[in-house]
Amino acid sequence: MTLTGASAAEPAPAPVARAAPPPPRVFVGIKIAPEIAAQLAEFAIGLERPFARPVATADIHLTLVPPWNEPSTADAIAKLDRVAGAFAAFTLVFQHVGYGPQPRRPRLVWADCAAGDDITALQAALMQAYGQTEERAFQPHVTIARIRGAGPAIARRHPIDQPLSLTQHVETIELFQSPPAGERGYRVLASLPLDKVGETAPRS
Repeated sequence: MTLTGASAAEPAPAPVARAAPPPPRVFVGIKIAPEIAAQLAEFAIGLERPFARPVATADIHLTLVPPWNEPSTADAIAKLDRVAGAFAAFTLVFQHVGYGPQPRRPRLVWADCAAGDDITALQAALMQAYGQTEERAFQPHVTIARIRGAGPAIARRHPIDQPLSLTQHVETIELFQSPPAGERGYRVLASLPLDKVGETAPRS
């Protein structure tokens, strides 16, 4: 007997291969102390939604190495550990809060910090460790809110231009993971101490 149409003898369709999820997006930064983050977050109160999106107080940080896709978080943590061991703790000085990076066409509300030799050297060592480059000079800052589209109008209606007298003793640097699409909140993957003391040699 001859079978017509579909039959049990026909091969089953091959399973559809699912694309591997992209590697996590990570970055290196400094987690801002809760009491300072709370004070900075107050500057975003009253900004117009949806044109301004304040950063959640728990997520306020200072970026040292911008985000990249990292296939091996263990390798990224090992690099962070090596750099952290070569630097001592330092004081982060918050100088001013306002709109930036261009006050006339702002995209952010941020607090800029003093670019001392300590944080500048640390940032340069981290960029080298992770194989990243940046054409612009490093300007340490903490983003408080992100402005969408109507930046100049928001800046006129809600002027923010104020000196700050805040300091934070920085003893650790962190590897953060950015949230997946549709989610919020940064996750700290590792927090490693800046443990060089005086002229003590860096850890091997």
